[in-house]
Amino acid sequence: MNQSLLKFSTKLILILTIAFGIHIAVLHFLELSLFENKIILAYIVNAVLAILIYGFLLKMKEKYKEQLGFMFLGGSFLKFIVFFILFYPSYKADGDISKLEFAAFFIPYLLCLIIETSSLAKWLNKME
Repeated sequence: MNQSLLKFSTKLILILTIAFGIHIAVLHFLELSLFENKIILAYIVNAVLAILIYGFLLKMKEKYKEQLGFMFLGGSFLKFIVFFILFYPSYKADGDISKLEFAAFFIPYLLCLIIETSSLAKWLNKME
């Protein structure tokens, strides 16, 4: 495994694990259901997709340096497609997406997006 991919994966998994723990602790503190709304699946799917997208961008960074931003946007689009396939039907089953359902998906999505964006920005700055 590429050193950069290993470093990214380790950082991502560590941050998501901490965030998941905090997320579950907040739900527990508020006396809400801990493992509803596909929360575990949301964290796992977002982590796997972020690592796959990062790995893909790593492979493409030399050959398609100028298109990395567009490829990154394509990866974000892929995440939304996965959301609409895996999560949206069950979230919308009662006719409404609750704040808890939204948070279960959006928190790991946002964390992955921030980590991916900062990593890509570091690459682009080093490549110039």
